[in-house]
Amino acid sequence: MSYVLDTASDVSGAEISAVPTPPRVRAAPKPLSRPVFSAGPGGPLFPERGIAGRIPRMPPTLPPRLRRLLGLRRVRIAVAFVLVAATALGGWLGTSGNPGYPTGTFRMATGTQSGVYALYGTLLQAAVDKGMPGVRLQLDQSVGGPDNLARVADGRDDFGIATADAVAHFDGPGKGKLRALAELYDDYVQLVVPSDSKVKSVADLKGLRVGTGQPGSGVELIADRVLSIANLHAGRDLQELPYGIADAPAALEAHKIDAFFWSGGLPTEGIIDLTKHAHVKLVPLGGLATGMDDVAQREDVGARNTQIYRTSTVPGWAYPDSSPDDSVSTLAVANLLVTRADVPSSLVERMTAVVMNSRDAIGQRVHSAQLVDVRSAIYTEPLPLAEGARRYYVSVKP
Repeated sequence: MSYVLDTASDVSGAEISAVPTPPRVRAAPKPLSRPVFSAGPGGPLFPERGIAGRIPRMPPTLPPRLRRLLGLRRVRIAVAFVLVAATALGGWLGTSGNPGYPTGTFRMATGTQSGVYALYGTLLQAAVDKGMPGVRLQLDQSVGGPDNLARVADGRDDFGIATADAVAHFDGPGKGKLRALAELYDDYVQLVVPSDSKVKSVADLKGLRVGTGQPGSGVELIADRVLSIANLHAGRDLQELPYGIADAPAALEAHKIDAFFWSGGLPTEGIIDLTKHAHVKLVPLGGLATGMDDVAQREDVGARNTQIYRTSTVPGWAYPDSSPDDSVSTLAVANLLVTRADVPSSLVERMTAVVMNSRDAIGQRVHSAQLVDVRSAIYTEPLPLAEGARRYYVSVKP
């Protein structure tokens, strides 16, 4: 019999030496299904194993101290393996279970029920459900852009939509915390009158009853500026009534008002519904863009050195049932998706991605939203880009 010198120590620290090992004896061939390992006169080193196999027992010829030592080592190795596996599994679960942004319910201020802000918010809510697992976007109705800005600034909402002129004009608490995710789409200023109306320009509104939007709305801001350029003043030259898109179409059809202003994306459902059972037309406003910008520059610090209004066109397809259904020159102003500086950047980054990726789906209902593009979305004056939005645009930069 041969011996192997082993200098390992057992659990008591004693040194073990001269460990006997059985001589190597070549076993006779056996069927593969039931292998047998022989160790000569000392008996089998391992018992016979079937196909499934059994864990081999410790050789009975090894000293008790060595058996205890090897047993402890096997336990330690097994424990170490379990710990490593658990750590790796825990890391994998943590990575796969963490979407990289805060989850829960977040709020977005939209607008009146029949307006484009409300429709856009509903469509974006569906996109968030698909693109941001764990996030629920709660929509809050409002009277429009200025109200949305106040709600976001004071923390009632985390996101909101507002026009650039409303942003430049806003002077409420928390305005310094406002940030933008993207320039979305343009609002078009629409002055709606009956098809047989003699109104062909803003000046022709003198002496009439005009819906100028809800108090504190973006429509009211624009309508007041348009009327001031035409040197028309409420009470003296015409009667202003606080009708918004939710009730102005019905008031016009019922002859309670002679005209109404609206500023929104194309097409606006409230006007579409009106054209289906009433003959109406739009009054051209495109020639007022320069004068409107002058007013904004004079009244709003945030509008300085920034073009707020520009001339654009309402295409005939927007309201095919209007009479006439020709294209009409008008004013346009950009819409911004707004947030606060303290809203988590990771959430803002992901929200910006969803906005960009859902452009085509939302554009099927809000046609002007089809123009949303990463190359133009970054121009959010007069608001700075939110940090999370900036990260997104850098990541997708061509």
